[in-house]
Amino acid sequence: MYPTSEINNSYNFVAKLTKSASSNFYYAFKILPREKRNAIYSGYAFCRLVDDLVDKNNNLPKKNIESQLFDIENKLNDCIEQKKHKHNGMWIALGETLRKHPQNLRHLKDVIDGCRMDLNKTKYKNFNQLTEYCKKVASSTGLAMIEVFGVKDLKAHKYATDLGIALQLTNILRDIKEDYKMGRFYLPEDELRNFNTSENEILSGEKKENVRKFMEFQAKRVRDYFISGERLFPLINKKYRFCPEIMKNIYFEILTEIEKNNFDVINKKIRLSKIQKIRIIFPSIIKSFYIGLFR
Repeated sequence: MYPTSEINNSYNFVAKLTKSASSNFYYAFKILPREKRNAIYSGYAFCRLVDDLVDKNNNLPKKNIESQLFDIENKLNDCIEQKKHKHNGMWIALGETLRKHPQNLRHLKDVIDGCRMDLNKTKYKNFNQLTEYCKKVASSTGLAMIEVFGVKDLKAHKYATDLGIALQLTNILRDIKEDYKMGRFYLPEDELRNFNTSENEILSGEKKENVRKFMEFQAKRVRDYFISGERLFPLINKKYRFCPEIMKNIYFEILTEIEKNNFDVINKKIRLSKIQKIRIIFPSIIKSFYIGLFR
């Protein structure tokens, strides 16, 4: 058993990491009860570690990154058993979280498997293949979140999965150019053919009708996943519901911006302004505050 001071230091570490990586989510989650907040920050820190390892080390040989992913997986197992590591960092906090929510071990391992896919798979033949990827890198985090929030309704699994797919598909549409620079192109090959377009045509950034129709089709499907994912919210305790609501609203606004820009994500980087983010985050936080105040 770790001393309380070490546990608190580790929780402070993951909170600071979350704040530096995503100040929007940091402040959104900060008003959660301490135990829930610590668990969310711990999970976020882990996902950030794995994602950055794969996305920010293109200069490293693939076998080196795979070796580090294997090492992370071993540490994930060890932290539950409280095996100490030379650099504990987030691992104490993560171990504490996983002992309280053991089901999340499987979800975090899915995150590793999803990031491992980015090393070994650069293109997707069809949407079924792409969906499996989205489930691992994004839906798994949503499933971990509902474990932390104590959601028991069996339907929540499907809705959390669909919400994760919607978030990841939005990322994919927004980051086509950036992903290509890392050697990845996620849009399904069979659907490109169905719309008589191609990878090169998408990347050219030229305003063509077939490209626009293809992107419209993609965006419509993402909206359908958002609609399904929203059904998760009533199943979550009102005190915690604002967390997935904020995530959904931010990414839905990104999708809306893509549509407003006539689906041109090549010539212009789609991003939300600080004012847009505040307009999305602040009302949810205020609503949650009053719910907690008058319960």
